[in-house]
Order: sequence, then structure tokens, then C-alpha cells
Amino acid sequence: MSRLARPSPADIAVLAETFRLLGDPTRLRILFFCLDAPRSVGDIAQSLELSQSLVSHHLRLLRGARLVRGQRRARQVFYQLADQHVSDMLADMAHHVAEEHAEK
Repeated sequence: MSRLARPSPADIAVLAETFRLLGDPTRLRILFFCLDAPRSVGDIAQSLELSQSLVSHHLRLLRGARLVRGQRRARQVFYQLADQHVSDMLADMAHHVAEEHAEK
């Protein structure tokens, strides 16, 4: 495994804000739901039993943190994870939590 360079103070601040955003269970549910395929706000809201306005609010925050990106198709916007780094991080943390629970 390669060693990462030590982040700058500005990068640390951005990372801290990103982790703060990820600390919300609803936002994590939205990210995991968008893991496999682009999803519309309506699909996310219906599948996760949330209001469309709440989903839109969370997506705005996630988009601002560059964790998701949207693509307009006709009158709808479909959201997916921003890149493979976000996908890998979610998968790695989910595996970490599963391993921790399996050890108990």
C-alpha cells in the first residue's frame, strides 16, 4: 500500500467537512442507493421513503461536497456517485463495519 502525502491544513478542513456530511444517516442511505446506478430524485425519495424536498436538500449538500454528480435527462436529473474514490470509500467503510461486527 502506498503512503499518502500529509494533507495540507486546507485539505484537512475539506476532509473534516466531508466526514461531517457523511455523518448523517440519510445522506449515507442516499449515497448507497446511488452506488449501482444513476437515480432520479423521485426514485430516491420513493425507495427510501423520504420527501422529494428532503432528498433534494441532501443532494445539494452532497453535490457541493463533490460526492455526487447530476446529469439532466429531459426534465429529470439523475444522480450518481461522483467518482470511483467515493464508491471505494463507501465500500471500504461498509466492509470495515461488517468485519468489526463479525468479530463480536
